[in-house]
Amino acid sequence: MSEEIKVEQTEQATQEQTMGDVTVLKRGDVVKGKIIKVDNDQAFVDIGYKYDGVIPLRELSSVQLDDATQGVQVGQEVELRIVKLNDAREELILSKRSIDSEKAWEQLSAHMESKTILEAVVAEVVKGGLVVDVGLRGFVPASMVERGFVEDFSDYKGRTLRLRVKEMDREKNKVILSQKDVLDEEYEAGKKEIISGLTVGQQLSGTVQRLTQFGAFIDIGGVDGLVHISEMAWHHVESPSEVVKEGDQVQVQVLKVDPANERISLSIKATQPGPWQQAANQFKTGEIVTGTVKRLVAFGAFVEVAPGVEGLVHISQIAHRHIGTPHEVLKEGQEVNVKILEINADEKRISLSIKETEEAPAAEAKPERERPSRNREPREHVDIPPAQSLTLNLGERFGDKLSKFK
Repeated sequence: MSEEIKVEQTEQATQEQTMGDVTVLKRGDVVKGKIIKVDNDQAFVDIGYKYDGVIPLRELSSVQLDDATQGVQVGQEVELRIVKLNDAREELILSKRSIDSEKAWEQLSAHMESKTILEAVVAEVVKGGLVVDVGLRGFVPASMVERGFVEDFSDYKGRTLRLRVKEMDREKNKVILSQKDVLDEEYEAGKKEIISGLTVGQQLSGTVQRLTQFGAFIDIGGVDGLVHISEMAWHHVESPSEVVKEGDQVQVQVLKVDPANERISLSIKATQPGPWQQAANQFKTGEIVTGTVKRLVAFGAFVEVAPGVEGLVHISQIAHRHIGTPHEVLKEGQEVNVKILEINADEKRISLSIKETEEAPAAEAKPERERPSRNREPREHVDIPPAQSLTLNLGERFGDKLSKFK
């Protein structure tokens, strides 16, 4: 055999071997490849075929991407499905989204059954909630994003959420997820741990979470406690908003812990000096201050000289003149000046006087009694008959009368 024939046969065998090595592909096949180039709207991939394939932006992910670089990176190994193949035009269209979705349904179903917590990035902020990429398009309703109400979700795009699968419907291509469930479970677990570590009398720093008519709920590090309106201040409080507002940082003292019902009673006023403690430094004996008449009783009047500090004005100290009842001089709500006679902060007692703040009225001059004159005129002389003469005259008269009956 000539040398030319041998070379020709060798070349033909090589061509046949090469043709045999070329993979025969068709639409729907699943292939693996490596990303070799990424543009804004597409990515190029080498799958070992006679020409490279293209992944359009819409086929990179189930969620909307602004750029192909958000879906894949150069050098990344990917699994793809052939969407379109045209050897005449050397056109090979591939889909990463199709493969990811199929795998995601199986994985999410397993996660839902096992209550696994998974992480996902927020791809879109839409009406009613958030769209996340969980291998397919997942939806987190607004009410399931956080434990509390969120008014604006505009800054949530790009955030990573920790989610639990709530609902799946493959026919409707619907997946509902919740981050709130995860946060609630963590909150409850943390709440039990925090409550178990609290002791009555302990002082803590907290944040005012919300106000109600009967008090304020304070976050003391992952658990809320109630400050009743009566424990907000030493003085009388009509509304909690008079003392605090949402977001305020406050000091509180633990009054009561009920682990069974997970209730914590707190006090703001217990962390502050009491009114009588302040009164001991604020007032001095002999000082004149202004107060308000709070109550009138039979034996005197109670006057408030500072919030939460009332002293007694005894009825004898109300006026310089004698009064039968305090109502003759005072009325409730009236402002008066009082002098501090005595203060005992330990016994929470102050003795006050109103009359000592006023000048005593001048004493009225008493009319002088008329004294008899030493140079009196002599009384008119009256002759008094002697006793013997008086006896004779009476005897004579009775004698005459008796003689008539004889």
